[in-house]
Amino acid sequence: MLTNWLLLSCSTHRGDPGNDVDMPTSGYRVMDAQRFTPPDWPEALHATVFQPNGDGPHAAVLLSHGGGWRSFSPESIDGTAKYLAEHGFVVVNIEHRFAPEYRFPAQLHDVQQAMHWIHDNAERLAIDPDRIGAFGFSAGAHLLSLMALVAGQGGELDEEYGGVRTRPAAVVAGATPTDLRKWQEGLLVESFIGGTQAEMPDAYALASPVVHVHADAPPFFIFHGTWDKLVPTHHATDFNDALQSFDITTELYLQHLRGHYTSFIFRGSAVREGTQFLYRHLQMDGQ
Repeated sequence: MLTNWLLLSCSTHRGDPGNDVDMPTSGYRVMDAQRFTPPDWPEALHATVFQPNGDGPHAAVLLSHGGGWRSFSPESIDGTAKYLAEHGFVVVNIEHRFAPEYRFPAQLHDVQQAMHWIHDNAERLAIDPDRIGAFGFSAGAHLLSLMALVAGQGGELDEEYGGVRTRPAAVVAGATPTDLRKWQEGLLVESFIGGTQAEMPDAYALASPVVHVHADAPPFFIFHGTWDKLVPTHHATDFNDALQSFDITTELYLQHLRGHYTSFIFRGSAVREGTQFLYRHLQMDGQ
């Protein structure tokens, strides 16, 4: 019992404004199997949309699951989708293509397509296109963070499928691999990139969100387990420092006594604080 209490309660929240906003709850409906990729896409990809009751327009959240870029499914993060929908967000919970069959930047292109689809379907889904956030865990957080940082910047990762519409207004990122250059070797990253860092140093840098931080980046809520051995905590703290060096608003939520998987399993408090963050930055009070 003591261990469970510690896992659920111990955290450090840096940048916490200290003023929780009221988050009314409502019912929602679920729309399954919403294809968000074009007909000629290499693989048909789908989203589950959780739509809150009410006329809207609502703020929205693009949600992306973890799994090392090669496994799991949107269902693994349905609990977070339901929580967000209960608190008034339209949630678009997406799948993406898997490595090693598809290498970087294929998965980035998938989430960029999802963001365009949200904009294209905003009226049908009762979404306010000016209030779209992003929420991801692990590999999903990596993809959404990268999308957010390259959006509208005109670089290699932005030009084909990105653009200003792929910039979320705020990002919640959990257990995020923010700097792939920190791995000299590792099967998950090698499978995603297509080789070792020694073989492909430019690709490792290009795929690292921290490399793309700039002064027009959106606000970030970053959460991470302090016992994470798969993605060490310095990915979070270094990324937070890089964003703050450009005066980007950040909140850093460190989950003590939790590793990579336990920070996901016991993510309730982080999800709550991340939802508070989205409420503030997507101006939910005016909805």
